[in-house]
Amino acid sequence: MNAPSEMSHEDVLRVKLEVLKREHRDLDAAIEALHDAVNPDQLTLKRLKKQKLMLKDRIARIEDELTPDIIA
Repeated sequence: MNAPSEMSHEDVLRVKLEVLKREHRDLDAAIEALHDAVNPDQLTLKRLKKQKLMLKDRIARIEDELTPDIIA
């Protein structure tokens, strides 16, 4: 049995998920701010969008792991 101070694998995934979602929102805000700039750096925009997409993929993988498959 787990000691009260230990987190289950699912708890760890939920914490990671929240952190990734926060990072995703922060990147979204940064992209929007950069996009609204007078002369946005296209390379930086591209890198931020790619990073945001990778975060989205990681979020989806964790959500899939947390959601049990439903057999129809």
